[in-house]
Amino acid sequence: MTKISIDPITRLEGHGRIDIFLDGAGDVANAYFVVPELRGFEKFCEGRPVEEMPRLTNRICGVCPTAHHMAAAKAADAVYHVTPPPAGRMIRELEYAAFCCADHATHIFVLAGPDFIVGPEAPAAERNILGIIHKVGLELGGRVLRHLKEAHEVVAILGGRYIHPVNCVPGGVSKAISAEEREQIEKLCASMVEFGQLSIKLFDDIVLGNQEYVDMILSDAYTHHTYYMGLVDERNHVNFYDGQVRVVGPDGRQFAKYDPADYLDHVAETVMPWSYLKFPYLKHVGWKGLVDGPESGVYRATPLARLNVSDGMATPLAQEQYQRFYETLGGKPVHSTLATHWARLIEMVYVAERALELIRDPEIVDPRVRTIPTETPTEGVGVVEAPRGTLTHHYVTDEKGLLKKVNLIVGTTNNNAAMAMSVKKAAQSLIKGGQVVTEGLLNKVEMAFRAYDPCLGCATHTLPGQMPLVVTIRDAQGEVVREISRPSQGCAIRQGRSS
Repeated sequence: MTKISIDPITRLEGHGRIDIFLDGAGDVANAYFVVPELRGFEKFCEGRPVEEMPRLTNRICGVCPTAHHMAAAKAADAVYHVTPPPAGRMIRELEYAAFCCADHATHIFVLAGPDFIVGPEAPAAERNILGIIHKVGLELGGRVLRHLKEAHEVVAILGGRYIHPVNCVPGGVSKAISAEEREQIEKLCASMVEFGQLSIKLFDDIVLGNQEYVDMILSDAYTHHTYYMGLVDERNHVNFYDGQVRVVGPDGRQFAKYDPADYLDHVAETVMPWSYLKFPYLKHVGWKGLVDGPESGVYRATPLARLNVSDGMATPLAQEQYQRFYETLGGKPVHSTLATHWARLIEMVYVAERALELIRDPEIVDPRVRTIPTETPTEGVGVVEAPRGTLTHHYVTDEKGLLKKVNLIVGTTNNNAAMAMSVKKAAQSLIKGGQVVTEGLLNKVEMAFRAYDPCLGCATHTLPGQMPLVVTIRDAQGEVVREISRPSQGCAIRQGRSS
């Protein structure tokens, strides 16, 4: 059996590789999405004061720190049984909307964009942000960079820092908005809305205007019929900051809708011997392995998932695009993994519009931005929609507020099973016996996971005491001498050729 490794995989946050195994005929027998790194946040947070968590957990990642900042703050609110005042809550959501607008733009134009703007089989040296600027021109490239600066400026004004914000505290935020800051933020948010509309037009021209790309998006190679998960408001509209978790089946019908605090009644996790990732699944369907369909508990929590679980968007420009999305792709739900990029653009318009709505609300400048906790801390769950999926922080403390237990299900973790399935299906569909396996072809396999915008830096957590580990010892000729493995339970040693 022949092995092809894509190591490292590219244009993602974190580290990983893809191992593809070819049978004697040259067809793909199997493919694995392997993540070889481990982060220990769930464990080393134990013993810390819970009020430190909004600042501590956002250090998990420099790409999506604001998501962890918000989820941790909401969990700390719940631990202390405290509700932020309206202005404090609005400042949080505004800060988060601006962050999501920047994060989605980063993925669209820096990580995924080269596959479409430059081309999936273009030379690797050209499939990057510089290749995009060369293709679209300096003026447009500069507009992308200006948008990222503007969105991060909003986060910095509100959060105190461009990266790793510090303003969220149990019960609200640490600082109100001044009149001058409000005026400055409103201009920045208006520019963010304009950029979102520009980005949609670029997608229309470059992707939807190219039938080859449309055929690739809709192809079976990038299609899975799964369950979908996302936060919705009281009207079942997409909401990034608050609401209930809604799950729909592969047929688009509602399967479950629950308060975030009840997540353990609906989601369970398992592990695989070849990855440090956890694999969540729907408890009431069950784990059937890495397969899709209504009998499998595999679900996805992505921009595409959020659109599939919702009945619409809460802002007008995003709602127009939402309707066009489903009219163009044949109705709900859409199962095409690569359509996630279009869904991400629609969400970018939504969060920009939502940010502009919030900053124009007169109540946001109210100086009452925090409710001081007075109750004894106990246990709490905080959930937001991270750009990559539903983000859950669950804390249990003692009576002094010191953490006894921490559980995190981060955005990417929800999609681990689906990413593994997508990589395998893309490899089996695209690589055939007798075919020359080119770098461009392997990039098309990478596009299967890249649509999920995975952040593997914060997704690599394991169930306590069940971390699989394999150590392979080779001699100078590269032959296996000894292999020591620690599976989910126990330890095994496999002896190779003696030296």
